[in-house]
Amino acid sequence: MITEVREVTELITPGPAEALAGLLGVPLPGPDLPLLWHWVYLLDRPPQAILGRDGHPARGGIPVPPGPGLRRMFAGGRAWRHGPLRIGAQATRRTWQASSAVKQGRSGPLHFVTVRTEISQGGRVVVTEEQDLVYREPAPATPAALAPAAPGSPPAAAAAPPAGDAGQPVEVNPVLLFRFSALTYNAHRIHYDRDYARGEGYPDLVVHGPLQALLMAELARPGLPERCEYSYRLVAPLFDGQGLIVSAAPETGVIRG
Repeated sequence: MITEVREVTELITPGPAEALAGLLGVPLPGPDLPLLWHWVYLLDRPPQAILGRDGHPARGGIPVPPGPGLRRMFAGGRAWRHGPLRIGAQATRRTWQASSAVKQGRSGPLHFVTVRTEISQGGRVVVTEEQDLVYREPAPATPAALAPAAPGSPPAAAAAPPAGDAGQPVEVNPVLLFRFSALTYNAHRIHYDRDYARGEGYPDLVVHGPLQALLMAELARPGLPERCEYSYRLVAPLFDGQGLIVSAAPETGVIRG
């Protein structure tokens, strides 16, 4: 049941796309934005006074946190591109909480929330998206969690690239994480405040789930049809200093990374 719809309208200017292209080290696209580049546009900019200790809105945001003090994690999502999102024209984003559920996990209750977004331009919806978020009880900081990750060590849950695909290595460092946080107006402290991240039980800074999804989409971008679906799932956190190898395989109009 839709309880609130957040609507934002703005002109799609070249500036955010130029900034994202510089961060990713790719040429500036245009006049159409690539898949997922809408993440640097039509942003919520909440007042400082409503932010919680973690940097997310404690009230008045979408989604509304299901309880105080819960850890928020980005679990995955789906995006459908129905047509081009063009630089130089106005666009409107409508966002609402589409569903929520509580399940019992090994470490306690897990609150699953799905947020749905539609972006319209020129009188029609050009992008539809769903993002899956998970809220869980805070974990105590343990001596193992407080130990920094070994520099250059691969992620424990990293999967091998598909056969014939060597993948693309990406250097993940605090500067990259800070710039992506700034570009997407994401104040979640686990991405730039190392002491806070360790206080939440993480061994180091957490690499943004959307950044990983965007890097996979970029790898699959050449030859991608205008109308396509992109599905991604984040099964384990990735930390600063572990290194990242990006791999993506288009499959009948669906990208799987």
